[in-house]
Amino acid sequence: MPPAPSIPLTIRKPYAVTLLRDLVHLAPSDNDHHPALRCAIGITVPLLVVLLLGRLGLAIFATFGAFAGIYGRNEPHRQRLATQARGGGLMFAFILAAALAARSDLGPWSLVVLTSAVAGLGTFGAGMFRLRPAGSLFHIFAFAAIASLPAQPPLEQAALTALSTVAFALLLGQLGNLWPAHRTGWDRAPLMPLAPQHRTALLRESILYAVAAGTAGSAATLLGIGHTYWAMVAAVVPLVGQTARARVTRGLQRVLGTFAGLLVTALMLLPGLSGWQLIPVIALAQFAVELFVLRQYALAQVFITPLALLSTELAHHTDPRVLLVDRAVETVVGAFVGIALVLVLHLWQRAGTRFGVSG
Repeated sequence: MPPAPSIPLTIRKPYAVTLLRDLVHLAPSDNDHHPALRCAIGITVPLLVVLLLGRLGLAIFATFGAFAGIYGRNEPHRQRLATQARGGGLMFAFILAAALAARSDLGPWSLVVLTSAVAGLGTFGAGMFRLRPAGSLFHIFAFAAIASLPAQPPLEQAALTALSTVAFALLLGQLGNLWPAHRTGWDRAPLMPLAPQHRTALLRESILYAVAAGTAGSAATLLGIGHTYWAMVAAVVPLVGQTARARVTRGLQRVLGTFAGLLVTALMLLPGLSGWQLIPVIALAQFAVELFVLRQYALAQVFITPLALLSTELAHHTDPRVLLVDRAVETVVGAFVGIALVLVLHLWQRAGTRFGVSG
């Protein structure tokens, strides 16, 4: 008789081992230095301009306008132009809304409510425009950081700074056309409408972002912690990912990377460096973020933390020790709110599958 066919033995690794591997895994590079260099220049030049003009109060508007450059990083030039125009336009809309909201003397709860709405609207807008990175993390950060500034520059100057920085980011995205070796086709890539089921899924995701941000912001406000929007930003980080494990991993990476990044930030803030000294640090941090953000989120977070804190400090100086403590506590609160929400949804979906319930 022929021998019985062998059955391959599959040994599942313990979840803790798999999670640890995911936390430290570094994906290979995909010419990440090209978009990293564009983004570093895109934030450095506008910051130098406002510094030379003696208008560091406009630095925060330049910083968030430069975020237009993070979109379309590896797309052909015409498609990148359209993607960055959509992403930059959406970002500019929230920057302008934040500047207007700041003039309404918002209380802490009003800021939480409005920022939660931005979380939902930003996610829906990014999904409709097919933006990558998806979600509303940058919109939450931009809106709440600007809306909570105690001293606002003239509205027209703030809007002009943000809009000019968006335009500069779009220009940098097209510089590759100057070299034939890097030039890509100029074929139009129309944005097709979303199918009804995809639009419904996007609406659910937008509501989820709003709930996560609102829950974290409410918790931080009740605890009396400053800078509540950092908790709201951290809460939406775990929502990125296709599986519950990937989402939990990303939330933990946010916490670990932030604490490492706070050590780096302390070295820059505590000595009281000047604007001329901080801007090169911001440029290096932006370059490193784009170099690693798609490859290892925890490592990227080590640079995201000083980038975020130093950029806002340029516009409005605060006590660095309070700032560092607030960032640490808010990140823990927000990340674990997001992780808890992910786990609740995961268990609910598993229960629905087990009992034949579809959502």
